[in-house]
Amino acid sequence: MTKDQQVSPERTRLPKEVIDRMKNPFVRFLRIESAGGGVLLFFTIAALGLSNSPWSDSFEHAWETLLGIQVGSFDFSRSLREWINDGLMTLFFFLVALELKRELVLGELNRPRKAALSISAALGGMIVPATIYLAFQSGQPGQNGWGTVMATDTAFVIGCLALLGSRIPHCLRVFVLSLAIVDDIGAILVVAIGYSSDIVWWSLAAAAFGLVIIRVVTMLGFRGYPLYVVIGGGIWILVDASGIHPTITGVFLGLMTPARRWVSDERLYAILSQVIAHPDGSESSGDTKDRRTLQMAEIAARETLSPVERLEIALHPWVVFVIMPLFAFANAGLSLTLSDFGDPVILAILISFMIGKPIGILLFSWIAIRLHIATRPQELTWRLLFGVSLLAGIGFTMALFIANIAFPKELIDSVKLGIFLASVSSAVVGLAVLMWLPDRGETHGADR
Repeated sequence: MTKDQQVSPERTRLPKEVIDRMKNPFVRFLRIESAGGGVLLFFTIAALGLSNSPWSDSFEHAWETLLGIQVGSFDFSRSLREWINDGLMTLFFFLVALELKRELVLGELNRPRKAALSISAALGGMIVPATIYLAFQSGQPGQNGWGTVMATDTAFVIGCLALLGSRIPHCLRVFVLSLAIVDDIGAILVVAIGYSSDIVWWSLAAAAFGLVIIRVVTMLGFRGYPLYVVIGGGIWILVDASGIHPTITGVFLGLMTPARRWVSDERLYAILSQVIAHPDGSESSGDTKDRRTLQMAEIAARETLSPVERLEIALHPWVVFVIMPLFAFANAGLSLTLSDFGDPVILAILISFMIGKPIGILLFSWIAIRLHIATRPQELTWRLLFGVSLLAGIGFTMALFIANIAFPKELIDSVKLGIFLASVSSAVVGLAVLMWLPDRGETHGADR
């Protein structure tokens, strides 16, 4: 190419793709979550339908199929449902931790007082429902299930907000997503701390040493994902052997993932400026300077995104469209009988989700603002907060996740029914409040 030749501005850009419309990571996250809510709902209804059909026994037995390795006395096998709940859900919590770290370091929550509002609301939304549940179930067979009512289902809540479109401000979506992320982290910590017993300390110490190895490997500059997958898999096995629920591994690995990029924009542009068109002929197939420069440019372009961002982009569709629907399909099924509706545990779950969640979120948000720990955006009115606190009572998938660990088998159908009723009722009431209350005009008087 000669100096006199002009390059069209369009030629200096990459070809347009559909994904170009979703460049902003936060917007992309919301869009995938919104679509994922519909997929999740479909598989939930399918599980309920099959559980109350002539094929219910076959459907249930399919999830009890044993998979794994057994050599002599060594047995590393689980049912298909357990592999989903313990294995695949680790990736879900890994993604949640990635999103939390990205938001805290690079995104909407990088200012402490702004992040404090969502964190305070999430804490209230966990503590108050659990307290109410214990008040109803103390001394009862379902007492140990207090952790079930602490969870909020991210995909369903974001999906409900998507139905409202422009009725609600962007800051409300930010608040809800942040609250749900902190809530999910809290849920897995509850599982790890509240529902673990007979801890094998040497195995836990070995898992902690594995985390140290990952930190050292990261500091040395290793960027190949296969190495981290192998080490992470070993840590998962050690945590599982320790008696702590292995999904906590995903949280620690996600929070340890670097959120800073390796190559700056300035360095990328400098490297790209060295790239020239490959010469024609036999030279193009050899180890030429041009080829090496192109390879360097490829690496530089990839490394301008941080590992947190690259992993989030890669994993998010798989988690939302495969792992979560599969989890719901394996766990949401229950046989509906009239006798189940009279179980006291159902009432405890309903009150905890539908009343405890809103009270906890609003009360802790108000306290954080009054103590000047947190700040409330002007558009995020108390009426909007009230409406979205009702939606937070949709606990579905995360509540099922904890329920399977916390409750005895004889109560699990009643618990699932309570979770289902509470989630549907919270969605209906929350959407009604957000649709009919005139929120957008009330923009004055926000606490700073």
